[in-house]
Amino acid sequence: MIKWTVVLAALSLCAGSLSALFLYLLNAVTITRENNIWLLYMLPFVGVFIVWGYSRYGGEAQKGNELLFYRYYNPGEPIPFRMAPMVILGTLLTHLFGGSAGREGTAIQYGGTIADQFSKYIEFSKQQKRILLLCGIAAGFSSLFGTPVAGSIFALEFVKKGKFRWYALPLILLSSFLATWICNQYGDLHTHYQHIKEVLPFDLRLLMYLAIAGLIFGLASRLFFHINDYIDWLFKQIKQPLVRPFVAGILIIVLVSLLQTTKHIGLGIPVILDSFIQTANPSDFLIKMLLTSITLCAGFKGGEVTPLFFIGATLGSALSPYIPLPLTLLAATGLVGVFAGCTKTPIGCTLMAMELFGWENGHYFLLICGISFLISGSKGIYRTQKNSHLFGVR
Repeated sequence: MIKWTVVLAALSLCAGSLSALFLYLLNAVTITRENNIWLLYMLPFVGVFIVWGYSRYGGEAQKGNELLFYRYYNPGEPIPFRMAPMVILGTLLTHLFGGSAGREGTAIQYGGTIADQFSKYIEFSKQQKRILLLCGIAAGFSSLFGTPVAGSIFALEFVKKGKFRWYALPLILLSSFLATWICNQYGDLHTHYQHIKEVLPFDLRLLMYLAIAGLIFGLASRLFFHINDYIDWLFKQIKQPLVRPFVAGILIIVLVSLLQTTKHIGLGIPVILDSFIQTANPSDFLIKMLLTSITLCAGFKGGEVTPLFFIGATLGSALSPYIPLPLTLLAATGLVGVFAGCTKTPIGCTLMAMELFGWENGHYFLLICGISFLISGSKGIYRTQKNSHLFGVR
């Protein structure tokens, strides 16, 4: 107990503090980019620098999230510490110069890296190393998004679809809550979404509308997989890895110039928040899918979760004229529904929705996430994630 208390306290302090710094820097680079749009024209060269840096100095850190899965399934040598600073720097450069990416991949990588370093100095069994890694993933995710309960369950679902390791939950919860609390001590850095207090009476018609919405969100998840796979295949036809980010950067510049707006690059949080207030453009979610796939498949850094928030929220908002449900509820269920379908973490996504939008509509969030999870099939954005065939999905 003494060992775990000391380790988790140190882990939470490091992860929470690093998340606070990362959130502050992300906000700073986003403001800088929007005030200096000419930075977008440097994106191809920055992409080459990121890919070159990883190939030259990254080593195993090049594997990113896949290395976390490998270390969980095969506990052994600690994750290289360089993974944390490299992914943070790569993500900040991606956002500063106009890539379309997220931040969760960065958070779980530095959280997992920090956690794994303790095994260098303190003896842990293989089972304990797995628990420690999950604590790090949860601490990074929770402190970045300000959702400690969802972050804890996300970590459990993250490493194997549908299978929980409940024996680890108390330690994971402790690290999540403590890391989130520490991050909050640095100021109000998290995004605040609209609290949905209106609860619709549950009847057969409402069930049908929710099922239709969940079906669409699940199909949107499948579409994202197909776009991602196709663009990844196209980039792999370019044999020289350093050329891929250069081509991707040029494509993003051309698309942004044609669209005459920068709302689809970066995190896109203003667009997400706006989708809860007014109906989104039906093309917004498709454009974000395309730009995100181009960015990440070419070797830029970040993550998919916040872009998935963008995709789901704008898709749900765009459906409001056709599905007679409140705009805010459709945007909120879309935000977590597409996320659940893509990450195969329906319980964590349900709890995230409750923490972000209020607990009153928790049963609706659970229904949407469950349907999207089933409709999206067995494939997820984390390719090495093992499947325990939850609900018979294969």
